[in-house]
Amino acid sequence: MNPNLTLDDLQWQTLIQQTAGYFSDLTIKRGFQYYKQGRVHASEKADASGVIEASVDGTETYRIRLQLHSLSDSECSCPVNEGCKHMVAVLLDYAQLQGRSIHALVNAHSTTYAATSSYDRSEPGLSQGHERPPAGVSKWRVKADHLPELPISAWHELFEVCTASLGANTQNSFYAKNALASLHHIKPPLPPDMDPLYELHAHLFILEKLVKQPASAWNASGSYIGYHTQVAADHILARIERILHEGLEDSEPEEAFGQRLTETISFVRRSMLSEPRNRKFYAQVYMQLWMHWIHPLAKKNDGLIKEELEQLQAAESELGSSLSRASWYMAQSLMSFYLGEDESSWDLIREADKVSSLPPASVLGFFDMLHSEQDWDRLARWLPEIGPLLGSHRNEHLSSYQFYWDAVIEHLPGEAERMWSSLADMLPYSKDVYQNALITHGRWREWIDYQLSTGREPLELRVSELAPIEKNAPELLLPFYHQAVERYILHKNRAGYKAAVKLLKRLAKLYKKLKQQERWDLFIISLSVRNSRLRAFQEELRRGKLIS
Repeated sequence: MNPNLTLDDLQWQTLIQQTAGYFSDLTIKRGFQYYKQGRVHASEKADASGVIEASVDGTETYRIRLQLHSLSDSECSCPVNEGCKHMVAVLLDYAQLQGRSIHALVNAHSTTYAATSSYDRSEPGLSQGHERPPAGVSKWRVKADHLPELPISAWHELFEVCTASLGANTQNSFYAKNALASLHHIKPPLPPDMDPLYELHAHLFILEKLVKQPASAWNASGSYIGYHTQVAADHILARIERILHEGLEDSEPEEAFGQRLTETISFVRRSMLSEPRNRKFYAQVYMQLWMHWIHPLAKKNDGLIKEELEQLQAAESELGSSLSRASWYMAQSLMSFYLGEDESSWDLIREADKVSSLPPASVLGFFDMLHSEQDWDRLARWLPEIGPLLGSHRNEHLSSYQFYWDAVIEHLPGEAERMWSSLADMLPYSKDVYQNALITHGRWREWIDYQLSTGREPLELRVSELAPIEKNAPELLLPFYHQAVERYILHKNRAGYKAAVKLLKRLAKLYKKLKQQERWDLFIISLSVRNSRLRAFQEELRRGKLIS
């Protein structure tokens, strides 16, 4: 990085505040570990406007583009993408090159908290460069200091009071941004394991405010939340998923954290099971919560999973007709999956799909877990059972489905026939991935048979699509081309004749490549004689220099 890209004292203090506002305390601590381990590699470029480009070694090498003057506009190529530990590591490396205290950034949350606390105690003379915290924050500061000992319900009560001044009638991205700022202002220094919980619940609280408005705010069906509210909710949901994707510390959790985590499971489960069927915000949170936070802990304790399954099963009688059945089925299927009860999990997923067509991510999530665990035997059983639920979705999801099959075949070649059977059963939805798979695996004859059976025209295909066949099995293209030529001639119009001649030229090259020139000569003479009455066709043949 360019050490000449300097910041004055005011800009430095602003950067510390931005760091506290954009990155969670836990993310900063993890970025600090990456920095200390020497994982940051500077690029040769550093933009004079405050843009730093660098790479950081993580699970793989990630590219970071850090905007010093607007951290929220920074980018990283890791799955988290924004607000990640890789960005923090680059930021700390930059601070070190400037001779600034990296600990000022590492402790940005504590510094900001202490500063805003002092502002509350002293109304006049606010320091330059700092904004006054929201009204009414100071009297709740003491309660915030005891958050780790308070139940999650008390957290949300505190959040309610601290955001009350924002009103309840403008649920949009502006509201979400201001609400988050308010909750960050009252956030006290927390133990490392409690920090991600605070971040999660701050966002869950705002999500609830956005999607659980009073009945008077909805349309008559109670299902439409408005465009701007939807955009804000989607953004908050994406932030929640990034928080969960970061995972938890590997160390044994403290008792207080364990209790708060149990309450978090209960809160998300209750929200998910009472969510309207046409909205799946909390259903997504629930699945991600279990995948990234709870299951890693539950691997050592099957009892936690069984207890959750019992809680889910009891919800049917508790909630009655208000139960969100699709989410209810999917949650139970996840628990059955974790317990290794695959057939039960499949049945529950199918039941969920009957109630409400499942989003592709719900199905692909199971495949992704098995792929990550490299459990190829189990993945080979799951793919044909649940894959058909992806059938009616867009091609990119079926491409992901094929990716998992390719991984299975790479490790278990004997499962290839099961893959072909599965892809064939999903036709016509799987036609694109099925054809690509046939080409990839060199099943040339089956590829040609499929084209013939569907009546696809050779001229509809790109030359690049036909190139592998021409190279490896050119003789298989002969019937494909011959049948198409006859169809083009039967059109009995100039366009059909031109298409036939274009294809006949390809045929001439094929016969030459196969060293069957005599056979070609007999064919083209016979074709010309058979259609001698078609003057326009004869003209096109001469124009194409196929006959004299």
